[in-house]
Amino acid sequence: MVHLNAAGVTYPIKAILFDKDGTLIDFIYTWGKWSEHMLAEFENQLKARELPPISADIASLWGTSHEGDAIVDYDRNGPLAMGTIEDLTAILAWQGYLAGMSWAEAKLAVQQCRQHADQQLEASRASKALPGVIEFLTKCRELGLKLAVVTADETAPAVKHLKWLGLDSYFDAIIGTDRVERGKPFPDMAELACRELDIQPSEAAVIGDTNGDMRMAGFAGAAVAIGIAPEGGAAAASKLPDANAIIVSYEELGLAHGTDER
Repeated sequence: MVHLNAAGVTYPIKAILFDKDGTLIDFIYTWGKWSEHMLAEFENQLKARELPPISADIASLWGTSHEGDAIVDYDRNGPLAMGTIEDLTAILAWQGYLAGMSWAEAKLAVQQCRQHADQQLEASRASKALPGVIEFLTKCRELGLKLAVVTADETAPAVKHLKWLGLDSYFDAIIGTDRVERGKPFPDMAELACRELDIQPSEAAVIGDTNGDMRMAGFAGAAVAIGIAPEGGAAAASKLPDANAIIVSYEELGLAHGTDER
């Protein structure tokens, strides 16, 4: 058993389940760029059909903050952060329908937009590990912890993003939302990860950047739900009300066998 110290409390664990985007990799660097390509191509689809632009505030629909055409921040509990690809494509398809497309036409147009965004992301390999991630994963492995990823992303792209950074080899299981009946905040992904790791949920810590991650951990009966929030302070606490502990960076976590804690 390994002792994980978070916010002054020590938890005996055998495994850690990590969210991917915003927890292991820089969310905006990957999904901000993907969204920019997705939304720009959707506007092209509307123009090609001589339809009006999106009538709603896309920042509100998507859960993002913009400077011009660039996405610079995101709502940790919004659609882009917590939703599945199906959720996001449904949001855009609805806007296409409101603009004058048939529902079938809107779905096809959005699928083309997704393919375009995926291709652009593939070409640039836009993925960047958060500070301290590699060092923390290495320490976990040295201590014999089992590790898994539980992500709202689909499994195949999740594996790909981790491979771009050489992080995939750290994990014993990678669980995307397509592998379960219900995504976050339901416990299904955490429960499946624990079965594949051959542990009980009470022996696992969960680390994530959204309250959906925290609620998933609670519903599954995890040992601890740790929220990572670089901004820290009261703002972080308000966004992660179900977290047992909130950290600004991985440097705040201690890992050790017995009492030999670092």
